[in-house]
Amino acid sequence: MAANPIEPDSKYLVTVRRTIAADRQALFDIVADPAQHPVIDGSGSVRALREGAPPRLSLGATFGMDMHLAANYQIVNRVVEFREPELIAWRHFNGHLWRYTFTEVPDGTEVVEQWDARTAKNKIGLILLGFPGRNRTGMTNTLRRLDQLATTGAVQD
Repeated sequence: MAANPIEPDSKYLVTVRRTIAADRQALFDIVADPAQHPVIDGSGSVRALREGAPPRLSLGATFGMDMHLAANYQIVNRVVEFREPELIAWRHFNGHLWRYTFTEVPDGTEVVEQWDARTAKNKIGLILLGFPGRNRTGMTNTLRRLDQLATTGAVQD
């Protein structure tokens, strides 16, 4: 089970789930590879991994991404939760968290993605940018893309 129980969605917490017919470790490995983040991102905002990132994430690892949300920018994330192959989460300077949990179920693995901004430093800015509303669609698309990559080896747009 995840270190943080899945809580009901709120103004600053969005949760999406998908059961994927793939091995839990294989799914965890994809998410723990920061080079795969632009591939699986369903929001269209994660553009490229920045130079200097580790090939695999671990607790305390930092990794940068080229992003686009109304304008191009760069972001540096730090892994703050890590329990292989069950849980991985990272945050950046604003303090909100991206969390993935992986639970074995009869049909494969239930993957839960959360955007948790309850600890964000600038909540008003997030609301003005349209969050959390825009997150659910992007997160649903991310889990669809993760499913495709894990089960077919490629992502179809």
